[in-house]
Parts: sequence; C-alpha cells; structure tokens
Amino acid sequence: MHEVWSYMLAFVLAFSFVYFTIPWTRRLAIRHSFVDRPNQRKIHTEPIPLLGGLPIYVGFVLSAGLFGHAGNTFWGIACGGLLIFAIGILDDYYKTLGKDLPAWPKFLTQILAAVILLLCGVEINGVSLPFSSGYYDFPLWLSVLSTVIWVVAITNMINFLDGLDGLAAGLSAISAVTLFFIALLKDQPAMAVLAIALMGSTLGFLRHNFHPARIFMGDAGATFIGFVLAAIAVEGAFKSATLVSLVVPVLALGVPIMDAVWVIFRRFRENRPIYVADKGHTFHLLMKSGMSQIQAVTFLYLVGVCFSLASIVVLLASH
Repeated sequence: MHEVWSYMLAFVLAFSFVYFTIPWTRRLAIRHSFVDRPNQRKIHTEPIPLLGGLPIYVGFVLSAGLFGHAGNTFWGIACGGLLIFAIGILDDYYKTLGKDLPAWPKFLTQILAAVILLLCGVEINGVSLPFSSGYYDFPLWLSVLSTVIWVVAITNMINFLDGLDGLAAGLSAISAVTLFFIALLKDQPAMAVLAIALMGSTLGFLRHNFHPARIFMGDAGATFIGFVLAAIAVEGAFKSATLVSLVVPVLALGVPIMDAVWVIFRRFRENRPIYVADKGHTFHLLMKSGMSQIQAVTFLYLVGVCFSLASIVVLLASH
C-alpha cells in the first residue's frame, strides 16, 4: 500500500510541477529571446520558446528524489542527466542564434553521462540462458560497451522524434508507463517510481506542447528524457533478462527505435551524415502522405501503444 501511494504522489508532484511552471518558463524564454526560429526544415512558422526541458528536468528529479528509493541509480540519472541537460541547453542556445552546435561535444558529453551511470552501478550485466538455469555474465568490456551504446542511442533517438508538436512528449509518456508496468511485473518498486515520475513530467509538459505548441522541450528536454528512459530500461527491463525478454525494452521504445533505424538507413544510402537533420523522418512521411500534424502524431501514438503492449506480452510469456 505504501508503494501505491509513492507511485501516485510521484506522478502528481512531477505532473503538477511541470504543468504549473511552464507558463513562467515560457515567459522567461521569451524575455531572453530563447526561442526556436523557423527555417526550411522546420514545420513551425513562428518563433517558439525553447526552455521546456528545464521544468521537465527539475520536476523529474524533485519527484524521483522525494518518492523513489533508487539510491545510486537515482544519483546516476540526476548527475548524468544534468550533463545531458547542460549540453542540450547549449545546443538550444546555438539554435536561438540560427546556428548548430557541432555533433562531437554532444556525443562526448552523452558518453560521459553514460559512464556516470556505469559508475553508479547502472549497467547491462548479462543474460539468463534459455532452457537452463545458467546465466551468462558479460565481461567488463562488453557490459560497458553495451550500456554506453544503448544509453547514447536512446538519448538521441528521442531527440530525433522531437519534430512535431506533442510527439516526443507523448511517445515518451507511453514508453515510461510501459517501463512502469514492466517494473511492477519484475517487482522493482524503485524503477517503477522513476518511470511514473518521468511519465508525470512528460504529461505535464504535453498539455502545453500538443498542437499548436506554446513551448518546445528543445534538445535539452528531449535528450534528457531519452537518457532517463534508457537508464530505467537498463536497471529495470534488462536486469536478469532472458534472451527472449531482451526484446522487451526494445519494444517498449519501439517507435523512436523504428524511426531512428529508418533515418540512419536512408542517410547511409544517400551518403549523408546521420547527425544532420532533414525532413525524412517517419512523421514527415506521414504528413507528406496527407495527414495533418495531429493525425500523424495520433497515428504514431497508436503505434507506440501497440509496441508497448507487445513488450508486456513478451515479458509475461517469457516468465
């Protein structure tokens, strides 16, 4: 019963904090011209405030810190997430000047943030072998490599999706609630609190970000959300995973992974750098097919829900 109250209070605090501080954050961004200016590859036609990641970060850390009992995992996410948020704010500042921050400082900072998670014990340790009671313990190099690749990849995949009003926030909320149920099924209350706090933060933001958006989360918000989702998946869904259930966190984050695979494949095929933004994401293709922003976002929400349900079915079937 105590845990149920922790989940409810964590959600309510994160949601309320983000929901009620967004108007103040928006005014602050406008006052300091911290806005995303339109260009040829962006859909919006008016400058939009870019500081939405600030209440998302603070709301999550406040809620998870007060109601979670994740110990080192929480501190790994809070400290590594602060680095992710800081480099994201710098990237967003460059955008306000009509410029792009080079890719390598962001990439190196994300690797450093992943290493902080590792130092706090958040790592992919190994896999339970099927048809036996054995467990394959990853050697240190494989544990480090797999964790860093997963964290950096998911961090950027959520950012890739932040191209339509409400898309990244809504899909992140769907992934967060999926990881929440996975944590409950695996009896991981600490991970459940982290997931429900992230869900509250993203839904509190979504109210202001759904079309027509009054504020953007920016790279700072999108990469931070991706970082948290990746960390929860490592410490939750990947823990004591069987070979079959390794697909569970992949399905829980199905839409961002699907979109990223498509974009990377297409950019490789066209011999273009994978980190240079364009209008070739799945949501762009849906809009080119005749869908409105709201229709495209709703369609991808439904796809996200299907992926999430599939992940829970696989988890149940693998136990």
